[in-house]
Amino acid sequence: SFYEELLSHGILKPLTAPVEGMVVKEGFCNYMAPQGMSSVVKYYLKQSGADVFYEQHVTRISLRDGKWEVFRKMGPPEQFDVVILTMPVPQILQLQGDIVNIINESQKQQLECVSYSSRYALGLFYEAGTQIDLPWAAQYITDNPCVRFISIDNKKRNIESPEIGASIVVHTTVTFGSKHLDSDPAEVQQLILSHLERIVPSIPKPASIKCQKWRYSQVIKAMPNFPGQMILHTQPLLICGGDGFTCSNFDGCLDSAMSLAEAVKSHL
Repeated sequence: SFYEELLSHGILKPLTAPVEGMVVKEGFCNYMAPQGMSSVVKYYLKQSGADVFYEQHVTRISLRDGKWEVFRKMGPPEQFDVVILTMPVPQILQLQGDIVNIINESQKQQLECVSYSSRYALGLFYEAGTQIDLPWAAQYITDNPCVRFISIDNKKRNIESPEIGASIVVHTTVTFGSKHLDSDPAEVQQLILSHLERIVPSIPKPASIKCQKWRYSQVIKAMPNFPGQMILHTQPLLICGGDGFTCSNFDGCLDSAMSLAEAVKSHL
């Protein structure tokens, strides 16, 4: 039903562009988001009617007068009846305040089991009209120590247009990401570019480049038994979830979201 709804609104569309090296599983269908994956999140936030505040870096969670007092890097703390944490599991364990003692030893051991791969993502952005003459929309690379995946993003999303500048996204291998996790970003960018130019020598010079460190990329090892969520405290409710409690694909995110929603509803 989630896929049907998103497809009917054009948020998702079937992936029809050629992707070289992709493992195609029988009976499975692949989709893409024409306006990017953030459009899926924005769709559901709009449906919820919630007021959303971005760029709030949570640092500490403590109990005060039967509510959760949430501290952030900038601005005063705020109090909430329910707190749902969906950041990567290592970041949950880095939070300060009463939460440190509220997470019991058994829960802590389970949370510490969750591990993630690390990668870099490189974005190359082009002026409108720049031609990128490659026979594929995306390609998985298996024989390069640095580059794992290349996507001509507008071609993959079927939104090629003379008015829209093309963009290329490059994902590094897990090994490269781990090795260079704390390296100088400018050096990492140059390394990725040099490998990319060897793989695709015809690639034109971009108008701008963005190199993004992805410390918590995909879940390597999820929470044992894939529970979808974990209740850390019942009154007031403090609960955590996300792909660390299922798996790092859209179905995994949906499973965790449904599990979180059911747990929260039963506490309201």
